[in-house]
Amino acid sequence: MNKSTKIVGRVILLCLAFLISNFAFGEVHLNKEKLNQIAQTLQKFVDEKVISGAVALVADKESVLFCEAVGYSDLTTKRKMHKDDLFWIASMTKPITAVAVMILQDEGKLNINDPVEKYLPEFKNQWMIKDQTNEQLILVKPPRAITIRDLMTHTSGLNDLTPPRAHSSLAELVMAYSQLPLKFPAGSRWEYSNSGINTLGRIVEVVSGKPYPEFVNERIFKPLGMKNTTFWPSESDIYRIARSYEPDKDSGGLKETSIFLIQGDLTDKTRTPFPAWGLFSTAKDLCNFYQMMLNKGSFHGKRILSEDTVKEMTHTQTGNLKTGFSDGMSFGLGFAVVKEPQVVTGMLSKGTFGHGGAYGTQSWADPQKGTIYILMIQRAKLPNADASDIRREFQETAAKAVE
Repeated sequence: MNKSTKIVGRVILLCLAFLISNFAFGEVHLNKEKLNQIAQTLQKFVDEKVISGAVALVADKESVLFCEAVGYSDLTTKRKMHKDDLFWIASMTKPITAVAVMILQDEGKLNINDPVEKYLPEFKNQWMIKDQTNEQLILVKPPRAITIRDLMTHTSGLNDLTPPRAHSSLAELVMAYSQLPLKFPAGSRWEYSNSGINTLGRIVEVVSGKPYPEFVNERIFKPLGMKNTTFWPSESDIYRIARSYEPDKDSGGLKETSIFLIQGDLTDKTRTPFPAWGLFSTAKDLCNFYQMMLNKGSFHGKRILSEDTVKEMTHTQTGNLKTGFSDGMSFGLGFAVVKEPQVVTGMLSKGTFGHGGAYGTQSWADPQKGTIYILMIQRAKLPNADASDIRREFQETAAKAVE
């Protein structure tokens, strides 16, 4: 082999090495070296005892580009975190409930502009709080009835209450909500509403004729291959649930806290399946859900939602109302939508949609870049789960790797 041939060979090898470390997946350009820095970023938070462990996933419309677990799912037993571990995703349940409602609209079985009372008669003739002091409560009739759209955008003014027991049915809970006076005129302001999303779940039951968990399992989880997503983990899966932790002032580290804010056995299928906060899931299952949304309602040839419906759900529906738990946000239908990227969303594109959970879980899809970012942690008492440093640094690292 002459010298010229050797030089050409080395150049080819260098080019191949570059291509291997910098893939192009459709419109997503992947820098593998930078992507591997995600684990290092999250490990820093584990080492500093901010979190016990994490699973991070980055994907495009078709493929998982990165998925890694760091730290521990159980600090007591020193069980390491695994990529298929289960997490209580809390309010990340809400977009799934919204999709269930929109499936029924696509089928012509409801219209989200209809008043809620059309499907749930107990909401007829509601009252609204005009003034309230320690001595008196003044009620008036609201300007208009609340609609399904109001529930989906958190602008209904619906009041809330603590579930009286671990086994309340959605019918019982929603009946109780309906008898409470509204906080403000529907559409006049944004206020995060668990009761509103739980009411959506009840509407799904009434319109479909099926229990809410059965409907979402048949129409969303099964066709999307979300086999690990459930309200009630099986006994054989309990060991896969990542333990939840909060700061321990005495030790300066972490201490275990309740993974679920109710009494009872997590495997008990009589326990309330809350449409607003009840699901357990994995990073990969959530990836499937967001890939369906990025692909305009289709997943591996299976149509879940119409393209127009996906567009409506993931575009700002709240106008200029101040919404969300970080600046620059708005709300679509069931999804939070980035209106003006800044600080924790500064690395995301305008129009990125998703949702966070109470214990720090995050899932966001950027339709301009065609990317998905999923962060699974179980950390209670974060000052602001949606604006945590963990979320920001994860997204910054991941976004730089897929530019």
